[in-house]
Amino acid sequence: MRIEAVSAFRDNYIWTIRPSKQTDGQTNGCIVVDPGDAEPVLAWLQKNECQLNAILITHHHWDHTNGIDELVAKYACPVYGPVSDKIPAITHPVKGGDELTLLGGALQLNVIECPGHTLDHIAYINAQYMFVGDTLFAAGCGRMFEGEAEQFYQSLQKLTAQPADCQVYCAHEYTAANLAFAAAVEPDNLAIQERQAQVAALRQQNLPTIPSELAVEFATNPFLRCHLPSVTAAAEKRAGQRLNSAAEVFAVIRAWKDNY
Repeated sequence: MRIEAVSAFRDNYIWTIRPSKQTDGQTNGCIVVDPGDAEPVLAWLQKNECQLNAILITHHHWDHTNGIDELVAKYACPVYGPVSDKIPAITHPVKGGDELTLLGGALQLNVIECPGHTLDHIAYINAQYMFVGDTLFAAGCGRMFEGEAEQFYQSLQKLTAQPADCQVYCAHEYTAANLAFAAAVEPDNLAIQERQAQVAALRQQNLPTIPSELAVEFATNPFLRCHLPSVTAAAEKRAGQRLNSAAEVFAVIRAWKDNY
């Protein structure tokens, strides 16, 4: 697959997915993930001479959904998304365990329910790449607007059960800020320091830091490291008390990040 970012608003990424090569007679079809704004997507489709085959939605927030109606008005395509009365434009509701076969069979994705950021949040994944919306970020995770800490922690465990080389496609360019927080949690983590330098170099060239590799997240993302002594110690110091589970550690560092 060829996966490209379309920038929107201040820091959103709308992902486009299309086959790397076309077979004879195949149309130049593509999929768009979380189109919060139709205008840059329409411009990308025109520039790349692509036909929009489907839209994938991860959750109901406006910066992931506001472009649906305008895109569907031009391209009569299915809209896949969570079972949610907050997204009336969805034509094909999906739930955890569903499998999607798209782009004429070239792309298979599994649906995983991952509540926490919102209660209706889902992700689309396979062994090679995952489209995670605002659940998992590069070096971070989404704010816990609607879910509970234990629920959100378990959602992250579902996502990170994929192979270590799986590519993580999230919906925001938050990596530099997330790494600054990660360094506050684990100031002696050399992998975080190295990643900060790499990200700074990319951003100086106005290049995206996404996708990230799951193995890199395991090494540098504090929200995936809640079971480790270094993160536990930092969370206990922050909380001023002993914490008895990784989910409790997650709750403390998520609240810490909210006020960082």
